[in-house]
Amino acid sequence: MNYRIIPVTAFSQNCSLIWCEQTRLAALVDPGGDAEKIKQEVDASGVTLMQILLTHGHLDHVGAASELAQHYGVPVYRSGKRR
Repeated sequence: MNYRIIPVTAFSQNCSLIWCEQTRLAALVDPGGDAEKIKQEVDASGVTLMQILLTHGHLDHVGAASELAQHYGVPVYRSGKRR
């Protein structure tokens, strides 16, 4: 398992990109903002994004989730539920 921390928002909240080294399948955790920066990081990593995971509903953790989910065509999960 690999990961990359992506600082986002004016407060440098951390979005995490995690992926399997063998399959290159990935998930984003708490994409709080700056969707373009996150897209660049995902695309540069050469991974296939499979899902977005939200640890809680604060805006600084979910701000770019909808845009990224639509862009990559992936589901968003929060608190054990699919959105």
